[in-house]
Amino acid sequence: MSYEITFFGLLLSLLYIGITGLYPGGIIVPGYLVLFADQPARIAGTLLAALLTLLCFKLASQYLIIFGRRRFVFMVLVGGVWALLWLQVFPSFLPLSPEFRVIGWVIPGLIANSFERQGVIVTTASLFTVTVAAYLLGRVMYMML
Repeated sequence: MSYEITFFGLLLSLLYIGITGLYPGGIIVPGYLVLFADQPARIAGTLLAALLTLLCFKLASQYLIIFGRRRFVFMVLVGGVWALLWLQVFPSFLPLSPEFRVIGWVIPGLIANSFERQGVIVTTASLFTVTVAAYLLGRVMYMML
């Protein structure tokens, strides 16, 4: 079911963007997060990494000219650094639950980029709307088969 549910996430993301004009953290992000719907701590860790990425961008943009493609690449790279730190460094210092991890290394940067463009609340609401819709659609389709 996991491969099919990812496609549902992609299709629903495209429909959502077409109807509302809002990006749910990127086109692929809801399809990827729905794979981890049974692990809410990982989704929370990913959102926290995205917020930290946005904070790093806000600090860096006071001293650097970051816009357009450079902003996108900056967000993805810093999100990847946070994901790497979360996986390799933080467990040594912070005994967090092993489930409280980051999903992928690109996803936090994609979400942070949408946070910057649309705002945190709008992006988070859109992300959860599409992710939950994809999850429910996947469950219904799985029950029918």
